[in-house]
Amino acid sequence: MKDLKTLLIIPAYNEEANILKVCHKIIDYNQKNKTHYDFIVINDGSTDKTRQILEENNLPHINLINNLGIGGAVQTGYKYALKNDYDLAIQFDGDNQHDVSYVDKLIKPIINKEADFTIGSRFIDDISGFKTSFMRRVGIKIITFFIKIACGFKLKDTTSGFRAANKAVIKEFANYYPTEYPEPVTTVLLVKKGYKVKEIGVNMFERTGGSSSIHTWKSSYYMINVCLSIIIEGLRRYK
Repeated sequence: MKDLKTLLIIPAYNEEANILKVCHKIIDYNQKNKTHYDFIVINDGSTDKTRQILEENNLPHINLINNLGIGGAVQTGYKYALKNDYDLAIQFDGDNQHDVSYVDKLIKPIINKEADFTIGSRFIDDISGFKTSFMRRVGIKIITFFIKIACGFKLKDTTSGFRAANKAVIKEFANYYPTEYPEPVTTVLLVKKGYKVKEIGVNMFERTGGSSSIHTWKSSYYMINVCLSIIIEGLRRYK
C-alpha cells in the first residue's frame, strides 16, 4: 500500500477560512502515521486570499485563471494525477469537511481489487456525526431514486465529494468530467461503463467557514437540473 502513489485532489474556491487547516491536517496525518498522501490544491479562480495563503505557505497548488466550477477544478486534478502517473486519486474537499483518517478505508477496496471507484458516505454504518440538513437529505433521497432508475445502482450519499479512483478511472475522468453536477452524473457514467463502484462509510465534519456551492434559494433549480442530467447520462450509449 505504501508503494502506491496516492494523490489527494483538493478543489478550492474562496476557502481562505479553511484551506490552510485542510492542508496542515494532511501533513500532520502523514507525519504521525508514516503515510505518503501527496496533495494538490486546485485554486479555482478564488477572489479572496486563498491563493495568497497557498503561496505564502508553499503549499502545492495550481491556480486556475478563471472560475471553472467544481467539475473543471476536479478534472484539472485528475489531469495532474494522470500526467504524474498516480495509482490512486482521492477527491478531498477544501472546506474542512472530510476526515483524512478515513482515506485508508476509502482506498482499501480499490487496493484489494474489490472496486475501481469508492464513494465516502455519511449514511452508512452510522459513522458520521454530521449528516447535513433535513432538506438536503430529502434532496439526496430524490437523487438516489433517479440514479437507481438510470443505472440500477443504489447510492445513499449522492453528493459526496469524498471519492477515490484507481488508474483506469483517473484516465477516464482526465479525458471527460462533467462540469454540471459531477458527483451523481459520474456515478451513473461509471456504473454504465462497467466499473465497480462501492460506497464506504466515513466520517465527515460540518463546514467551519466559507459557504457551500449549493444555496437554498436555488435548490429547486438544482434538483430539477441534476435529475435531468442523471436521466440524460442514463440514456447515453457506451461502446
